[in-house]
Amino acid sequence: MHSSEQAKQHAIELRSRIYTALRDGDLDVEPVLELAYLLEEWGVSTPATREILERPLARLTERDLARLGRRLLKDAGFEPTFALVPDLWVALERALRAVERDARATGTTGALRLVMPDWDDSGQAWVEFRGVCQGNGIRPVEGGDPDGGLATVADAAQEVITEVTWAAWPVCPVHDLGLHATLEHKTAVWRCKSATTHTVARVGQLSP
Repeated sequence: MHSSEQAKQHAIELRSRIYTALRDGDLDVEPVLELAYLLEEWGVSTPATREILERPLARLTERDLARLGRRLLKDAGFEPTFALVPDLWVALERALRAVERDARATGTTGALRLVMPDWDDSGQAWVEFRGVCQGNGIRPVEGGDPDGGLATVADAAQEVITEVTWAAWPVCPVHDLGLHATLEHKTAVWRCKSATTHTVARVGQLSP
């Protein structure tokens, strides 16, 4: 493996170690220091990296280390994976079941599943409909926001259902136009964007 690829892989491992240690309450200085060095080598110099590299390590308290570890994860663009936080997958599956209720209510038949296809190495989840994945991948972090995740899953399901059936789904019962999943006052809803924009129903509560 090329040295730059090794460094990237090492950075991924360090971020996972720091995240897991922060979660479990047993973070030590080694991975934090290593990640700070790597970020500085890559030209990502932040207040957190400089504090870690310039401050005497003996003076870092557990609270300091936890604070700096969290800041480094943010500086490094870390997002938890499904492997690290399985509950994120569970939350997205729960959201998909709500969307599936809408599909059944509106007469759309065919299995909806949450999958991680072999051809995608991004670590995202995809909505599969009738054996087809199409449209938008879903980042694991979306599972940490129940309402935002529900809107994202609904949007992904809409993309693949529309592609497979060659028809808009779902549609407004008044204007016969395709609905769009969005957040309204932090609630996932289906909205019609006709001239008289209006909310039709919460996601998961469409009427037959």
